[in-house]
Amino acid sequence: MSDLNPADVPLSLYIHMPWCVRKCPYCDFNSHAVPDGELSTALEQEYLNALVEDFKMQIHWAQGRQIHSVFIGGGTPSLISAQGYQWLFTALKAMLPFEDHCEITLEANPGTVEHDPFAGYLAAGINRLSIGVQSFNTDHLKKLGRIHSNDDAISALALAREAGFERINVDLMHGLPEQTLDQALLDLKLAVEHGATHISWYQLTIEPNTVFFRTKPILPTDDVLEDIQEQGEAYLKANGYINYEVSAWRKEQPSAHNLNYWQFGDYLAIGAGAHGKVTQPDGVYRFQKTRLPKDYLAKVPAEHLQFKRIEDQDMPFEFMMNALRLNDGVDAERYAERTGLSLDDLNKLLTSLRERQLMVNDAARLACTEQGHIFLNSVLEEFL
Repeated sequence: MSDLNPADVPLSLYIHMPWCVRKCPYCDFNSHAVPDGELSTALEQEYLNALVEDFKMQIHWAQGRQIHSVFIGGGTPSLISAQGYQWLFTALKAMLPFEDHCEITLEANPGTVEHDPFAGYLAAGINRLSIGVQSFNTDHLKKLGRIHSNDDAISALALAREAGFERINVDLMHGLPEQTLDQALLDLKLAVEHGATHISWYQLTIEPNTVFFRTKPILPTDDVLEDIQEQGEAYLKANGYINYEVSAWRKEQPSAHNLNYWQFGDYLAIGAGAHGKVTQPDGVYRFQKTRLPKDYLAKVPAEHLQFKRIEDQDMPFEFMMNALRLNDGVDAERYAERTGLSLDDLNKLLTSLRERQLMVNDAARLACTEQGHIFLNSVLEEFL
């Protein structure tokens, strides 16, 4: 491995807010029901203070870089007040500047936006929303354990636009319990008609350690799932959305934060259970924090950090697992720039994948063909 230059790698920031009003039966994210049913002002400030201390410990990994983008995920980040975010951003920027026009995304659930008006979050510096609608069908929402209704979702989108948000992502799932083709297409139609500038559209998967895994719901047949995928994609394309990543569709610019993930960029990470990745001159490292909020708050930042270098033999899979999700892939030269390894070492495998028409026949670009995206998991396994 040759020496790496962190200055060549954009640096983002992920912030994890671990609380939800209620845990959904399909969710395997690090989320926990709010203590006593409500997030107190005291607990909010205690957690924000811990985030600042956590960030302070990571500044030296920036290696002179500014923050390129911020994503606040969860859990339900809209349980935190707009005033709390304003305080947090002020504290973070005092330690490490954010780039001009830094994209700051907040995940919000339609059932919890009553904490503060969207205008308050916009004033705090958040300039992009990702609203976890999942479905506009109230019956499906109940089966998913969501606390909002169809009307709540439509109202949230209207309120976000009225507040001045120009960039609004809508998270939608398909392949829901007993969902029909028409119902899945109606979800997309409502997202489009109510102003989504970006849609994350992905199939429900049953993950271990979830309620759905223990008591499996009745899911659509494979034939219905194929029809949903095919007709849903056709509908989005007909309405001017560009499919730039496996499950991401846009009418505006791509998500800068997610694009940085997929291009194997760096990201600091603060909060309970947060995962990060940083490039240093001697290699690329991943790290994660302790999961439980009570443990996160009880320890000093150095005690809840698990830090591990990505070994050279694992690097091809780590890089391709991200880059090949993009429909246009990445410039081939980025592989050496972001990993410190020579792409020549993969020539035999890349030639084979190109001959089988699973990757595009272009030495300057690393990208899957349409066929390769259909069998993406199999393509990625070849880099292990």
